[in-house]
Amino acid sequence: MECKYFEKLKDYNYGDLLAETDYWIILLAPDQRNLGTCVIALKRFEGDLAELKGEEWLEFSKIVKKLEYALKKAFNSTMFNWGCLMNSSYRKDPPDPHVHWHMIPRYKEKTEFKGLIFEDPCFGSSTMKAKGGIRKVAEDVRIKIIKEIKDNFEI
Repeated sequence: MECKYFEKLKDYNYGDLLAETDYWIILLAPDQRNLGTCVIALKRFEGDLAELKGEEWLEFSKIVKKLEYALKKAFNSTMFNWGCLMNSSYRKDPPDPHVHWHMIPRYKEKTEFKGLIFEDPCFGSSTMKAKGGIRKVAEDVRIKIIKEIKDNFEI
């Protein structure tokens, strides 16, 4: 990966590299309560969503379409929640925000992948209502999830 900002992104623990574009890095999030949850992080330092450049917005819109398509093909996702949440960055003094998006696939039905069952118990509601903490999966499963997404993601 050529992104000079990627080392800084590792500090945020956004997850494992899935793909990269000119302006964005796409990562498989550590929390896989909802199969295929990703983080899309800007490849330059920017702490304010309002300061994104036109070409960054344009490329992001392409990522949204292609990533949603890939997740529907790979795992039969029903719909998606997108959020640009930087709240935890403000727990530090001074704050250290970085523009990134959480993409959470939502599933009306249980989903099976590599022998694991993934359920979306709060489908139709905010995932903020989910109980039980994060769901980590084994590294070999993460690698297979990434491969499945990549196989359907034309970026």
